[in-house]
Amino acid sequence: MSLRDFLLLVAICLAWAVNNVVSKVVVAEWHVPPLTYAALRFAIVLVATLPWLLPMPRPAWRIVLVGLLMGGGTFALLFIGLQTVSPSEAAIVSQAGVPITTLLSIVMLGERIHWRRALGITLTLVGVLLVVWQPGFSISAGMLLVLAAAFAGSLGAVLMKQMDEVAPLRFQAWVGMASFVLLAPLALASERAEWHRVVEAGWGFIAALVFSALVVSVMAHTAFYMLIKRYEANLLSPLTLITPLATIGLGVMITGDRLDTLMIVGSAIALLGVLIVAVRRTGAPIPQAQEHS
Repeated sequence: MSLRDFLLLVAICLAWAVNNVVSKVVVAEWHVPPLTYAALRFAIVLVATLPWLLPMPRPAWRIVLVGLLMGGGTFALLFIGLQTVSPSEAAIVSQAGVPITTLLSIVMLGERIHWRRALGITLTLVGVLLVVWQPGFSISAGMLLVLAAAFAGSLGAVLMKQMDEVAPLRFQAWVGMASFVLLAPLALASERAEWHRVVEAGWGFIAALVFSALVVSVMAHTAFYMLIKRYEANLLSPLTLITPLATIGLGVMITGDRLDTLMIVGSAIALLGVLIVAVRRTGAPIPQAQEHS
């Protein structure tokens, strides 16, 4: 990998990490309704990518479903989860998307794995379990929502694998379209009474929204897809572990995330598992969610 592309990948991962922390501030500290936040984000994505909307990728039902899963479904669940889950915890739990993608590829695409990748999957899930486990042998609703977001993103990635190649900006346009059409009426029906929080958040929220939509969704994701075309997934995937590591660091500094022994051990085991899965050659797609925004 060239130095320029490596620095680009680092910038992408840092943008994703910053977005994890920014999203936490928006929904947990400014109390902006999560569905409204997600709907506005994808409205901006749609407007920015509208020139690339047509022609519609085929089959139509699949691009709409992929857009819903990798866009509105993933981020709506993630933003709701971030109301009670720290950015660090969310970043580690989201790594479950890597083994989930592999397992779905086995079931849906007939791919096979060897013992090393099976070990990686097991380690990732064990590490995630250590992070999400609460005293009293329970898992919080917020953690389950983040896990559901990881699953939605992974399912969308596998379904996208079954499509012909879609240009990155056209893909983002349909993610924006499908997600906004889904989330706007849901936000209107369930969060209208909380819309004053958007006004109260002021210019800070507008800056966060523009960063999330344009810098993260349009620019960072598009640049990442360009790198996927140039380099093999087993080279890129390990390097994207910069995102959860940076999220943990930013979360500790900005939102006061916990960093106790269990969190450190669980994170280390999960990231080791992801690394083992990632460095094995595979046709499974890289899930987009590891902003995992």
